[in-house]
Amino acid sequence: MAETHTGRPPRDEVDRIVAAWARERPDLDVRPLTVLSRVSRLARHLDLARRGAFARHGLETWEFDVLAALRRAGSPYRLSPGALLTQTLVTSGTMTNRIDRLVEHGLVERLPSPDDRRGVLVQLTTAGAERVDEAFADLLDVERSLIGDLPEGDRERLAELLRDVLTLFDAS
Repeated sequence: MAETHTGRPPRDEVDRIVAAWARERPDLDVRPLTVLSRVSRLARHLDLARRGAFARHGLETWEFDVLAALRRAGSPYRLSPGALLTQTLVTSGTMTNRIDRLVEHGLVERLPSPDDRRGVLVQLTTAGAERVDEAFADLLDVERSLIGDLPEGDRERLAELLRDVLTLFDAS
């Protein structure tokens, strides 16, 4: 059995990848792969699990993202398109298209902005609120099952470490 760069047998696919790169390119420090390749692989698994949870409620991931941003805003569950852009990290053209599609599905409605005659607000409909609430509860069950075997202390430590790494990206 091949060994990792630490001399131990591989325990997962990333260990095998890192060991192969360390063997083929001993001149390079491949240690960043031990963290970031796992994050990347985990993101793929999580994306598939989330898509499944949302699909059970007739939603695409992007639809959930917009509906969830509105739901988190609190009653009356409305935001400007600009606030939705900030929360969902898409362009204004993409957001306009998404809002149009959600309006067509009866999940949101456009309302005139009381502060700007030319502006609009996007608000969850009752159907949109029910759908996002159901999908969110399902998502939490799915995510709980994904990390269910990790002891609580490990979950908290992992969350702290991931926050530290993510703040490096968010700061740039």
